[in-house]
Amino acid sequence: MATAAMAAAASSRAFLRPHRLLLLPHTHPLRRRLSAAATPFSTAASASVLDVLRERGLVEAITSEALAAARPGELKVYCGFDPTAESLHLGNLLGLVALSWFRRCGHTAVALIGGATGRVGDPSGKSAERPELDVAAVEANSDAIKSLVAQILGRVPEPAHAHDSQPVKNDQPLVNSGSATMGSFVILDNYDWWKDITLLDFLKEVGRFARVGTMIAKESVKKRLASEDGMSYTEFTYQLLQGYDFLYMFKNMGVNVQIGGSDQWGNITAGTELIRKILQVEGAHGLTFPLLLKSDGTKFGKTEDGAIWLSSKMLSPYKFYQYFFAVPDVDVIRFMKILTFLSLDEIQELEESMKKPGYVPNTVQKKLAEEVTRFVHGEEGLAEALKATEALRPGAQTQLDAQTIEGIADDVPSCSLAYDQVLKSPVVDMAVSTGLLASKSAVKRLIKQGGLYLNNIRIDSEDKLVEEGDIVDGKVLLLSAGKKNKMVVRIS
Repeated sequence: MATAAMAAAASSRAFLRPHRLLLLPHTHPLRRRLSAAATPFSTAASASVLDVLRERGLVEAITSEALAAARPGELKVYCGFDPTAESLHLGNLLGLVALSWFRRCGHTAVALIGGATGRVGDPSGKSAERPELDVAAVEANSDAIKSLVAQILGRVPEPAHAHDSQPVKNDQPLVNSGSATMGSFVILDNYDWWKDITLLDFLKEVGRFARVGTMIAKESVKKRLASEDGMSYTEFTYQLLQGYDFLYMFKNMGVNVQIGGSDQWGNITAGTELIRKILQVEGAHGLTFPLLLKSDGTKFGKTEDGAIWLSSKMLSPYKFYQYFFAVPDVDVIRFMKILTFLSLDEIQELEESMKKPGYVPNTVQKKLAEEVTRFVHGEEGLAEALKATEALRPGAQTQLDAQTIEGIADDVPSCSLAYDQVLKSPVVDMAVSTGLLASKSAVKRLIKQGGLYLNNIRIDSEDKLVEEGDIVDGKVLLLSAGKKNKMVVRIS
């Protein structure tokens, strides 16, 4: 029996050799880069990354305490992102933050885009099967997410050795940082190895090591099997597909840690089990972080308008900033710990400031919004958000221009009117015809209360007409009812 087991393991190891297009010789620069120890470069590097994550509330469960003893450069950590849309959303942000903390502690971060698994759909946390995406959509989404992840991870402060490293140039299906200043992170796409694997090979060399009873016992599977619609075989195999991703990267690239949200525990342990059974080695670890929830237990990042996207093409930096600016006091400190890189001492000072007399409401929320927006959208995106926030504040002295108003047109209600419908039109009538307010009486009450603004200038008279000088750059108007309700009027 021992001989048979050894033969099976040898056969599986042969199956796991890199495929023709993915052959990474020992002399390949990427292999050297993944194996090289990163130089610690911040105070975080002097502490265990596990301690750092625990202090900030970013650890739900781990497969082994061995992670606590890892020295800088010893861990190659991956987090997976399936391309189910053309952008990641706020629920994915914790994965990017956690990868960034591993980088800050001197380890290598690997972002794995699920170009293959995205065609199947992860059942974890889902009550029904995901809609099927066609190949073109998956590929387009994958490319967009690779670009987005590269931008976000590339903004993390660099280790001291980064200026000496050179960007990897190769014809492998990898996306690397593309710049010597981006440091130790790599972006992969699992379609690059899955496209060469046949079903028969997979069933023979991987499937036979998976126990059905163990797979059914996974929480994500049990919930779906108990539901009215049940679970398809396609989704049932997802945990094996993700498990093989970990196995493949562990064997061929030295990736030894997988991280994910708490709903990924079953998928992660499927990978560590496959590594132990097929390769007959230890050293593969898993870590999960809590899902991003508000204090009432509901998901943070869901609104009436849908998901909070991380791509500026799907959600402007202004609206992204505003979402965090509106976080309730009860949540803001916890989000500051898990979503920003501010020191815990600084966060404690901010928490204490909220209890002092004279504290200006939303001061800490403003700091949270700035830090998260800077991480996701960079300094340029933050500057855009701050400019729009200030310029669109009723009563602000900032001179409005058409570009700033157009910048929020996708984030607030808007309409188009002909030039002759606007010029000399009573503001009271326009506030109703554009849908800003329901009736003229409501508009007149708001004017008396000092709450109606045209281009951020308070309207004091019910008889105010729109003059030529009120039309910003001859293109747009901005009507505001109080601080939050706005209407962009495009002039055609």
